[in-house]
Amino acid sequence: MGLKLHTKIILGFVIAIGVLLLTSAGSWYSIQQLAYYTQRVEHTYQVLQGVANLRTHMRDAQSHVRSYLLLTDTTARTSFRQVLPEARADFEQLRRLTLDNLHQQNRLDTLEQAVEDEGRYLSAWMQQHPSTDAVRQLVLGDRQRQLQLRKLLNRVHLEEEALLRERRRRQDFFEHTTPAAIVVSAVLAALIVAWLFTKINQELRANEQLQRELARNNEAMARRIQLIEGLANKVVQGDYTVKISDREQDSLGNLATSLNHMTQTLDTSFAALENRNRELDQFAYVASHDLKAPLRGVLTVVKWIEDELPHELSPQMRQYLDMMKGRLHRLEDLINGLLAYARAGRTEQKLEEVNLTQLVRETAELVVPPTFRVDIPAPLPVFTTDRLSLQQVFTNLIGNAAKYHNRPDGRITVRCLDVGECYQFRVEDDGPGIAPQFHQKVFLMFQTLRDRHTAESTGIGLSIVKKIIEEKKGTIHLESAEGEGAAFIFTWPKQVKS
Repeated sequence: MGLKLHTKIILGFVIAIGVLLLTSAGSWYSIQQLAYYTQRVEHTYQVLQGVANLRTHMRDAQSHVRSYLLLTDTTARTSFRQVLPEARADFEQLRRLTLDNLHQQNRLDTLEQAVEDEGRYLSAWMQQHPSTDAVRQLVLGDRQRQLQLRKLLNRVHLEEEALLRERRRRQDFFEHTTPAAIVVSAVLAALIVAWLFTKINQELRANEQLQRELARNNEAMARRIQLIEGLANKVVQGDYTVKISDREQDSLGNLATSLNHMTQTLDTSFAALENRNRELDQFAYVASHDLKAPLRGVLTVVKWIEDELPHELSPQMRQYLDMMKGRLHRLEDLINGLLAYARAGRTEQKLEEVNLTQLVRETAELVVPPTFRVDIPAPLPVFTTDRLSLQQVFTNLIGNAAKYHNRPDGRITVRCLDVGECYQFRVEDDGPGIAPQFHQKVFLMFQTLRDRHTAESTGIGLSIVKKIIEEKKGTIHLESAEGEGAAFIFTWPKQVKS
């Protein structure tokens, strides 16, 4: 009994999907293996390069010592002091790269001791008086160490070369099998699709009437979809009062009803948000005028008392009046800080090209005492951003670094690192530092870690900084320990949306 066309098409699809899945799985596995062994080969080259770099630096170290002892070349001492840390860095890189190789790790344990012995030996000779005889004794005494060091490096090198040959063999294998698997998959897919196309083509003629009916339905659907697109465009433009008149009881009709409810909800929500913004602006006005006016009045009364009764006031009373003025000034600063925090991130930003080096210099001149030094080891970037917000961040961080320093003089360093879509800035000082348990506390409002009689602070500055940075989709954190200075690290996007 012959199979029906419908059954043949279904069976053909099942076979096609099965074959495609099998061939695709084989191709995927082959591609994954190729990528894996390609990465392994690259990894092995990195290890070999690390071995070569370590060998070169250790050879350079002895060469610098010989130059110093033979030629009394003082620059060789500087070069020697530079090359040893580079050699140690090469070794640490080798250690990291071979974490998955126990044999290499065991060799590196011995190699580490050899490198350290060689470093100590050469360092001792750098303290000797230059002479030809000293060079001769250096070479004779170092011969055994150099021989052992070369042997260890050669063993590591040979092990990696063996791994490289094996990995290259497997990489070559998958380089040849991957294209073959893909070609086979494509050919099988083409054959099956051609067979299915022949069978399906027989059904097309019988479906012409159905297609015409579908075309009429599509035209109706298109008109309704255009109405929905029009609504979406108006919503994008900020018009949340638009509605769609579609009473059909189908998916598009239900979608139109849902969109009508959505626009109504958006209209209500944005109206409520505008009311909240107006309330916040009213609060800012009250804070900046109505609350500060009585404070100024009390300060004026205190000044009148001091002016009218200069001889009747006892020293104790003058002390009380000074304390009162200090508390009133602090309260005024708190009100100003709250006002700044409420407005942070809500002002209209103005994008402009900013030279960060110049901006930091100008900021330092305003908030850093002349006894402090502000260092910028490398030029900071020039890019287009919200200058006012970024300047406010640097003003708070640099000003705090000087304000809370434990000495009348100090050093503040500003660095920048390109981390892709953002710049990472680092503002560090050599002050008293901050204990780890207070690292999160400093970003909270009204939090200050020093006695307010020692350094006046509202505890709002870092809260404003954190709010501004988070408004720009950046992050900020603190790295510090007691007695080791403090470093505030924050990210800032290269492109700020206007």
